[in-house]
Amino acid sequence: MIKAKSTPPARGAPAPRKRQSRQDLLPAARETIFNAAAQVVGELGYERASIKRITQAAGIAEGTFYLYFESRQSLFDQLLPHFGSDMLAFVARRIAGARDIFDMEERGFRAFFLFLKDNRWFFRVLIEAEVAAPRAYAEHFRLLAEGYRRALSRGIERGEINDYDSEEIETVAYVLMAARHYLHIRYLRDAPPGADLPEKVVQTYLKLLRGGFR
Repeated sequence: MIKAKSTPPARGAPAPRKRQSRQDLLPAARETIFNAAAQVVGELGYERASIKRITQAAGIAEGTFYLYFESRQSLFDQLLPHFGSDMLAFVARRIAGARDIFDMEERGFRAFFLFLKDNRWFFRVLIEAEVAAPRAYAEHFRLLAEGYRRALSRGIERGEINDYDSEEIETVAYVLMAARHYLHIRYLRDAPPGADLPEKVVQTYLKLLRGGFR
């Protein structure tokens, strides 16, 4: 049997477009799905965040979803870690070069609320993960607490924090994280889009912090 020869493209015609592999598409497609899921969960909560709603928001077919995630739960288990790492990186950039523990805490405190201001969906993704994605929720807070513990321990070593020992630092870290949580509920959760945490609240938090550490 004689095989037909392939016809070369006409002179001046564009070369055939190379088909992208799944691996080539993976980073961009996954990010699109993550962003869509964050918006849907932020608006409707995890329970109502169906694959159909997420893929519609992402502008992709439902079948495409399964190329990147095994199930809706698989996506939920990765959603908070994905954006939680973005939040931690955002804060880390803003505390770089801080003079001492108090400068670091003020920068970090302001950065946390700035991140929430620009990503209003994040708080609901975070809070509802305790039920919808408990392992991701626990890991997120473990990473937060560990970072805080290291920073506070350096403050003790430099003599910036008095009357606390290394065994008490984890408790202090969780107290400070809880303060952020409830201040957001009180002052920002139901505020109009674009609202800032009142400066008086920031200064009261810092006053409490300085008094408690010194």
